[in-house]
Amino acid sequence: MNSRIVVGISGASGSIYGVRILEVLKGADYETHLVISRAGKITLAHEVTERLEGIISLADFYYSEEKIGERIASGSFKTLGMIIAPCSMKTMSEISSGVTSNLLARAADVTLKERRKLVLMVRESPLHLGHLQNMLKLTEMGTIIAPPLPAFYIKPKSLDDIINHSIGKVLDLFDIKLPDFKEWQGA
Repeated sequence: MNSRIVVGISGASGSIYGVRILEVLKGADYETHLVISRAGKITLAHEVTERLEGIISLADFYYSEEKIGERIASGSFKTLGMIIAPCSMKTMSEISSGVTSNLLARAADVTLKERRKLVLMVRESPLHLGHLQNMLKLTEMGTIIAPPLPAFYIKPKSLDDIINHSIGKVLDLFDIKLPDFKEWQGA
């Protein structure tokens, strides 16, 4: 099936981005495969009101990060690619170095080696030289670095408007169009 998307949630602030991606894809023609890091579970508990079980139920399939041998860790498991939303600097650094100490990093590594689309919604500010070097290295490897930065030309009226526009931009990279996504129309 070529309509599978792997969604990862790491421990950076901004876990609502991963949750909203799952909400948008729920019931759509895309099969979602979710992995959440240990730190991601802690951040989710602090940032969203929905319980972990409810978030997991948004995905078609859920995998524990400790189970490194799951099918999303295999190149023979065909997907459209992977989105890590949010992506912590720790997770980004592991992927950049090829370290695969958990299923989240391994699935991203497999996505890269199979030349599939890997999108990282990196969350940190300010950035130091090591962060920037890892982003450069990952970009050279084919990763798309897509920090969730607000677009004000949409004239957001709520936090939801900003979140939805950010995930709309990321899903657009997979040719998934959100009905309310506002593209820049020019001046």
